[in-house]
Amino acid sequence: MTHRTNRRRRGLVATALGTGVLITGVATAAPATAATPTVSCTSSKAALATKLKRDITAALANRRGAIAVGLYDRSTKTTCTLRASTAYDSASVVKVTVLAALLWDAQKTDRALTSREKSLATAMITKSDNTSTSTLWRQLGMTKIKGFLAAAGMTQTKPGANGYWGLTQITVTDEQKLLKLLTAHNTVLTDDSRWYIRKLMGSVISSQRWGTPYGRPSNVTWHVKNGWLSRATHGWRVHSVGTFKGGGHDYMITVLTHGNSTMNYGITTIQGVAKVIHKDLAAS
Repeated sequence: MTHRTNRRRRGLVATALGTGVLITGVATAAPATAATPTVSCTSSKAALATKLKRDITAALANRRGAIAVGLYDRSTKTTCTLRASTAYDSASVVKVTVLAALLWDAQKTDRALTSREKSLATAMITKSDNTSTSTLWRQLGMTKIKGFLAAAGMTQTKPGANGYWGLTQITVTDEQKLLKLLTAHNTVLTDDSRWYIRKLMGSVISSQRWGTPYGRPSNVTWHVKNGWLSRATHGWRVHSVGTFKGGGHDYMITVLTHGNSTMNYGITTIQGVAKVIHKDLAAS
């Protein structure tokens, strides 16, 4: 009976991850407005750092809930962070980590993904399919997932227990580490593996192209993965991670949020941040 109950709960979590259905209860109390965030920015261009700090702070003014932000631009050596080590339930953002772990494991024996694995990976990333994610999560197992996290230096990421991959604890710091691995040559993921992940992230269905790509200039290419999940505590978790290249810049953005009254409120918060980042970098 316990096993059956656990399976049912896992199914509910998976459904919530894909459709935003509440897992348990409804968060009725509106989260308090967060204190003015302390955004930290550094750059080889001092004026750019100053502008980004001011504009990201302004974009977050009066937004309710908890918000964490990460920006890194290789071209100008620009970094901006806000609450970079605060942990959030991953929701579907963890699916990029699942695919990276799958490829990392396949690399060990120099094998290509099977047609089945490719089909599962494509559905997982481009459609945010939960059943495919659960299948790959089980196939990998905790040892391989933790092995990849260790290899990637993602020490702040804690995989969800008992099959609850959507409750993996993630931080801006670790998500930015992962995005850096996807966008530059490294010893963890081969160039082919990096290309494959970016290919799928650049092919997400149109209804899931919100978040960090919002407001990007037309000459900037994008790759994105979003996550959304509502629970009884802290309302909606809404996240977006993306990589961008063009206009003389090579950058990645992570925005993690919870305590949103609705999914759309979280999306609006993320897009407000993304818009000013794209604008400021384009003008620099």
